[in-house]
Amino acid sequence: MTATIPVRMARSALVGTARALLSLRAIDLPPPGAHPRIYVANHVSHADFVALWSVLPKPQRLRTRPVAGADYWQASNLKRWIADQVFRAVLIDRDPAKRQTDPVETVANVLRAGEDVIFFPEGTRNLTDAPLLPLKSGIFHLAHAAPMAEIVPAWILNLDRILPKGSILPVPLNCAVRFGAPLRPDKDESRDAFLIRLAEAMLALSDRRI
Repeated sequence: MTATIPVRMARSALVGTARALLSLRAIDLPPPGAHPRIYVANHVSHADFVALWSVLPKPQRLRTRPVAGADYWQASNLKRWIADQVFRAVLIDRDPAKRQTDPVETVANVLRAGEDVIFFPEGTRNLTDAPLLPLKSGIFHLAHAAPMAEIVPAWILNLDRILPKGSILPVPLNCAVRFGAPLRPDKDESRDAFLIRLAEAMLALSDRRI
């Protein structure tokens, strides 16, 4: 579906602002391939998916949909419009008691349609001092529900320092998103072994200077 002029303007403004304000850039982004992608990254703020989405080249960006919590992005008409129209976000109800659809199947259907997604495997924002929370099993189940997709680990660098918890105004710093080599679960690899391997791949991207 062709985006309206207000939507195209909002997308351009968000990308331009994010790149200028954060000195945002991509590092080692794998070239596009023949398979849909699940970009998985660390999660420290509500701006994370904006940062990752904004560093992608436009053709990849327009086919990439962030997976986000419905409770936050449906809290107001403006947030709902941004999520639905600007980002085409895949909104997930994080309350199991209220869910009417399977969140893994919802995201898998997007991948089966040939689009990419941004997924935060920690399941929630990391507001602790640990670099990465234990990964939830959702990414493992998603990988098996959409085996055609490749998982691209990523690390968002410095965003927690630019927008620290409780801050209103950003602190100017260089920010980047570093990407790793695509991966998939190995045949007969257990859930726990895969989650450990994926976490190690993500953490390895955090240890290098930008």
